[in-house]
Amino acid sequence: MPTTDHPPILLWPDIEVGPASASSTAFARITAFQTDKPPARELTIVTQWVEPAGKGRARGLVGLVRAWLAVLFAPRQFFRSAVAPGDQAPGLVFLAVVVGIEEVSRYALVDGAAPVFDGRPIATVAFVLLLTVVLVAPIGLHLLAAIQTILLWPITEDRAGVSETVQVLAYATAPCVFAGVPVAGVKVACAVYGSILLTIGLSTVHDLEYHEGAIAGVIPGVLLFGVAFRGFEAAGAFL
Repeated sequence: MPTTDHPPILLWPDIEVGPASASSTAFARITAFQTDKPPARELTIVTQWVEPAGKGRARGLVGLVRAWLAVLFAPRQFFRSAVAPGDQAPGLVFLAVVVGIEEVSRYALVDGAAPVFDGRPIATVAFVLLLTVVLVAPIGLHLLAAIQTILLWPITEDRAGVSETVQVLAYATAPCVFAGVPVAGVKVACAVYGSILLTIGLSTVHDLEYHEGAIAGVIPGVLLFGVAFRGFEAAGAFL
């Protein structure tokens, strides 16, 4: 049977191999260092820890007040439009203001609530308030967000990011500006309405049914509104 001549195969510069069969030529072209195909592109894997910020809510004092009113009176619309990926800073500021107002009012209205160290009540209150607002509240919020994220895993795979969960938890504390008032009914109302806002926020941001949002938010809601904002303590007055 006549054989078909094939061009030499270049396996390495200046080294040639003579005529070969069609199958060996194809194999050689696949394994050769120089081929007629362009070199493959390099793949780069980048881990992005912080998502790019979206639009989020309006900034400034006016934006803060509007956000507070919107959360209280139009929560679903607010959570749909104001919560954006990577936009945690406004949420943390919101939480800091809520906690600051609640603690200042509690210190001012509840006898013995203000801490005193070494006979310096003003300095002690200022230090404890700063520590609570700047350190304790943000750390506690992120721990709650981590717990909330874990609780969302078995409920939905198509959930939003952790940053959105942080914002939902922060904005849900809006009623708690009144939690420092020494009236048990007011404290309980703040805790209950905060829990409702948390359910609405989780359902809106993570695209859940309301009952799913309520189930997912039970433990974080208990820790945030029942323990941190003393809802359980106030409810004990009615028992």
